[in-house]
Amino acid sequence: MTKQWDAVVIGGGHNGLVAAAYLAKNGLRTLVCERREVIGGASVSEHPFGPDYTVTSLSYVLSLLPPQITADLGLDRHGLTIYPQGPYFAPRRDGRALRLPNDARERRAEIATFSEHDADAYDGYERHLARIGKVLAPLLHEVPPKVGSHRPADLLAQARLTAHLRKVDVRGAVDITRLLTGSVADLLDRYFESDAMRGVLSVSGVIGTWAGPRSAGTAYVLLHHHIGEADGQAGAWGFPRGGMGAVAGALADAARSFGATIRTRAEVAAIRTRAGQVTGVALTSGEEIEAATVVTTAHPAISFLRLLDPADLPDGFRADIENWQTRSGTVKINLALDRLPVFAAHPDPDPEVYGGTIVLSESLDDVENAFQEAAAGKPSALPFADICIPSVFDDSLAPPGKHVMSMFTQWVPHTFADEPDEAALAAYADRVIARVEAVAPGFGDSVLHRQVIGPDVMQREYGLIGGNIFHGELSLGQMFHARPAAGYADLRTPVRGLYQAGSATHGGGGVTGIPGRNVAGQILADRRAQRWRERAWPGRGNTRLYSRI
Repeated sequence: MTKQWDAVVIGGGHNGLVAAAYLAKNGLRTLVCERREVIGGASVSEHPFGPDYTVTSLSYVLSLLPPQITADLGLDRHGLTIYPQGPYFAPRRDGRALRLPNDARERRAEIATFSEHDADAYDGYERHLARIGKVLAPLLHEVPPKVGSHRPADLLAQARLTAHLRKVDVRGAVDITRLLTGSVADLLDRYFESDAMRGVLSVSGVIGTWAGPRSAGTAYVLLHHHIGEADGQAGAWGFPRGGMGAVAGALADAARSFGATIRTRAEVAAIRTRAGQVTGVALTSGEEIEAATVVTTAHPAISFLRLLDPADLPDGFRADIENWQTRSGTVKINLALDRLPVFAAHPDPDPEVYGGTIVLSESLDDVENAFQEAAAGKPSALPFADICIPSVFDDSLAPPGKHVMSMFTQWVPHTFADEPDEAALAAYADRVIARVEAVAPGFGDSVLHRQVIGPDVMQREYGLIGGNIFHGELSLGQMFHARPAAGYADLRTPVRGLYQAGSATHGGGGVTGIPGRNVAGQILADRRAQRWRERAWPGRGNTRLYSRI
């Protein structure tokens, strides 16, 4: 007999696995269907250089996964181990380097070698972000209200948001407005004068984003990366033992421990509906799976423009998805090394250097120029790179004495997602490696293997439309109640019983798991409401799983 499922989750990435774990924990018979042969989505560990090397293909560092999810799902019991990431180290071609150690006195001395003014300003900059983060960070965990709706329940949710914002004073309201609408250049200009500081810090405002540091909205992207935590420390980041795929592995083990089933090589071809109600999914194999609840964690362009019949969607919703901005010029470069690099500016084998974030970005102008070149249709002549070497902590990633290096770089033209230029992409990767060679002589000779993942591979292999790692740009018009469509930021969709929980929903953008947790809460609440209606009005309770706008 065909097994009956209460819920089917499309996609075995971190959000899908979180959703499945919470649903199964609450007693729902839950099936996860993953297209690829391996779970994890963009949070995946793979072996492009053979079994001796484990590479985190795309997402490469953990911060935004809430401790509550770790506790609720018992991820520590399922083997999740996090090594805290060290501080920034930014080597420069003139032989100097900017370091930002955790110790305040040491950090001030390091910054002062470039600018006494910047050294004095840094603590104020951190306090400024902390004040805004204290207001906005809790909202990242909430299901956004339907702003503009006049339904009583929605008005109550809007009132709760208003009550939260009442904590903000006049100065705070202006600061938040400026951060949400301004550029990261605007923010940094307020505090810093040196190219070194502005170059390093600007990277966090444009990472994974089709925008330069002088583009409006990039100040929020910096804050988004600033408000995560690891081991309870705000703003901290860490490396999971076994690579980022270990996060997916722990989530999958937790989901299975609660009774969920996870199938790989199970690509969904269509979301099945009848009379505006989801009825299950059909796989590319021809298999049909019945379920009254379906959660899609795929990119919205896949979920709603490929897997659904357009007739199932209202015009406004479909237009929002069709116009969803999901561009990117990101290139991920993974390397296997036969030795650690030796930086001219700091030749000592310093664990804080090798275990931190190595940033190749000497000025904000360099970063802006790199974007403008890509926007004009040419790969950047001087790409910036955000680099880490997780094997200095984790000896499971490479053979003894060898290492793996992750290089998150930008930009190539966003058109490379649909029209890749392999020769230009290879030349771009050569320039990135040459940029490391310029600050660490001999680095090029240490490279044993190279993997270059451009926007086309991200789109084709990993389902990241446009190569965008966030499933959609983190711009003001695509955040909070607008993510990803008007009236549907609550993780529901126009199809009854169909929910969404990918990175394009609120709380996504990074390995957060927040959409997966929150969608489970919405599903359980809707099921409780349906049971109440069925008791109150027998025979009529199944006519509407939830109210729309």
